[in-house]
Amino acid sequence: MTEPTRPSAASVVVVSGNPREGSRTLAAAEAAGRRVAELLGTTDVATIELAAFAGEILTAAHPAADEAKDRLARATVAVVATPVYKASYTGLLKSFLDLYGPDGLAGVVVVPLVVSGNPAHALAGEAHLRPVLVELGAVVPTRTLTLTEAQLPDLGEALDPWFARWATPLRRAAGVPAAPAATATAATATTTTTTDATAAELTGAAL
Repeated sequence: MTEPTRPSAASVVVVSGNPREGSRTLAAAEAAGRRVAELLGTTDVATIELAAFAGEILTAAHPAADEAKDRLARATVAVVATPVYKASYTGLLKSFLDLYGPDGLAGVVVVPLVVSGNPAHALAGEAHLRPVLVELGAVVPTRTLTLTEAQLPDLGEALDPWFARWATPLRRAAGVPAAPAATATAATATTTTTTDATAAELTGAAL
């Protein structure tokens, strides 16, 4: 298998496996993607919303899915997000990931993100999504970023503890030097303001 050519600069790709377009899963994933981009010192952030081409994924020809698949495989870091569906990830996300062959995500650092309506499903990402990502060759250096529906209106507060714990392992896995303490503190303050500003976009959207 030929390994995809990655851009010299760091890039972030956000994938939403929610079968509905414009979902709160997508908004949460994009907020997390922006946080990751700040950690890497890049502005190259792309979004793949699987719902936009869901109808072609299982067909014989799926050009949009193939383009998305190749883009994800070239990412430095990816945020792969799903709502919890029957205590696991969505069938749409599974169908997309099934398009990859062995080691299809080799070298990609992935942050699994799960949105759940019930805190009891907090381990769905660790139990189901992480193993399939690792099976595809992805590097998963962090625990799953798990958000409940109740946390979505205040993403800044919800994301802060996870990034405080996992920023350093994530940078290390992506090959990015750790930021000086003063820079990291400033980035956290800026990010909190940014994510708070996006919170209003989540209200009323589909999970």
